[in-house]
Amino acid sequence: MSTSKKALMIGAGGMAGVWIRNFLPRFRERLEIVGLVDVNETVLNSSGEILGLPPAKRFTDMASAFDEVDADCCIVVVPPAFHKEAVLRAVQRGMDILSEKPIADTWASTCEIYREVKRSGLKMAVIQNYRYSPRILTVKRLLSEGSLGRINYIVARFAADYRERHSWGKFRHEIPHTLVVEGSIHHFDQLRNLSGSDCSVISGMDWNPGSSSFDGECCALYFVEMQNGVRSIYEGSCLAAGAQNGWHGEYYRVECEHGVVSVGADQRVRVERHKGRGLLSIDEVPMEAPSIEGHQSIIEAFVDWIEGGDPPETTLDDNIKSAAMLFGAIEASTTRSVVNVADMVTSVTEAV
Repeated sequence: MSTSKKALMIGAGGMAGVWIRNFLPRFRERLEIVGLVDVNETVLNSSGEILGLPPAKRFTDMASAFDEVDADCCIVVVPPAFHKEAVLRAVQRGMDILSEKPIADTWASTCEIYREVKRSGLKMAVIQNYRYSPRILTVKRLLSEGSLGRINYIVARFAADYRERHSWGKFRHEIPHTLVVEGSIHHFDQLRNLSGSDCSVISGMDWNPGSSSFDGECCALYFVEMQNGVRSIYEGSCLAAGAQNGWHGEYYRVECEHGVVSVGADQRVRVERHKGRGLLSIDEVPMEAPSIEGHQSIIEAFVDWIEGGDPPETTLDDNIKSAAMLFGAIEASTTRSVVNVADMVTSVTEAV
């Protein structure tokens, strides 16, 4: 077995706490957290105790942590506004990077991260855990098998009831474009995953209908065209007062040449085929049962990669294309225009 890799972890509470308690224990023989950073001393010490870190390896500021901790890689699990500082400090110290999505909170910061990581030659992967849920793996397999034929278009819906202030975590109710930045990045990445292509153009808008729950935009409707010709319609709402399609219950319907595959909140994957004369067959498909899924799939792939294995699907080179959809969507809404996402990607990747 390879020597355990040492990691500096940025973030100890919220989602980072879930990492520490639920995701990382599986990898304790391969990935050792040797330093932890969080501005909240209470969660820092609580998570530090779980990890068995001495107080001297717990930090309330990033600069001190990067100066004092010797690590092979950096794990970034803090709000997007703090990703750039963490990633650029990791680059300066020669650490490979595994980061929560999105890459950063602005397109300018995303591009800066991309340029600096690529120039350094370091490895960076981004968490897109929804690709690796049983429901999506099942839909993806059915599409890949080819019996449904060419994909025509995809309908995606996310709807969650966050009408109570701070019910989706405090900062998400206070930042601009919160649905797109914190939610739609998952769903845009899924449109790329299911269509088997990257975004060409995007149009539509996000908005706030006057909710007292959110300061920023919390609803969205977008139309997407992929480079292979597949079209997609995306609906998102953080104010859903009716049927819920929340996390891991999003609704996806893929309309294909010879049938339709869909999955929703009931976690059942169905294939529908019209037989003519009003006849319709509906088959429920057994769910994939991977030995490892979600976050842990990407963590395992990342550790394999930095140990000399093949890169994961969600490398920085891949995820810049999902990030471009996110910021292209915000631009489309702000300017009421059709945004060329493919050109956004080319402008940053060809400049390195």
